Amino acid sequence: MGVEKKFIRDRIKKLMVKEWIKEEVRNAGFGGVDIVRTPLGTQVTLFVERPGLVIGKGGRKIKVLTEKLKEFGLDNPQVSVDEVEKPEFNAQLMASLLARALERGWYFRRAGYRFLYRIMEAGAKGCEIEISGKLVSERARSEKFVAGTIVHSGDPAFSLVRRGFDVAIKKLGVYGVTIRIIPPDITLPDEFEVKDVDVNQLKVGKDEDEGNKGNEQGR
Repeated sequence: MGVEKKFIRDRIKKLMVKEWIKEEVRNAGFGGVDIVRTPLGTQVTLFVERPGLVIGKGGRKIKVLTEKLKEFGLDNPQVSVDEVEKPEFNAQLMASLLARALERGWYFRRAGYRFLYRIMEAGAKGCEIEISGKLVSERARSEKFVAGTIVHSGDPAFSLVRRGFDVAIKKLGVYGVTIRIIPPDITLPDEFEVKDVDVNQLKVGKDEDEGNKGNEQGR
């Protein structure tokens, strides 16, 4: 098998595992999954809001997840569960929670603004929430809720903006939920800091420059 085919096969396998895990732990608040191959096997790290629902009583549920992951062809999978420390800055977790709220019957505008305020009050620099689907009629449309600063183009849009996506299953169809977040610890390319300068230091430096200039002229 060529290198290109092997690379594509591995990427498809990871995508299938991610989509399956998202459905399995959706009630625990899915915040992402990290799959890394190691010499001892495959390390699968789940990031969720409520780890207890994933681990189960006596670790039974996580053992079931481990056994099912072997069916995807993962070599000796080792599953670990981490709790998301700052849920408001995890775009995938926020998208999952918003999708679950829409499935419970929340009106999309109320849900969009509620999550937008929650994320911005936590200290985010910017947030954009987009809900798509048959929101108010039989014709599909999109509604955006934006606050702060959001980058849509260039490398910062890929490297600095955290993006999450999930689907809410409704009776009349499905809603697509996309959330983009810029956390407070991110430094944007157009940001700069104005520092205060001590006037006395400027005066001393100016006097020294004038003194050195006078000595040069005397020579």
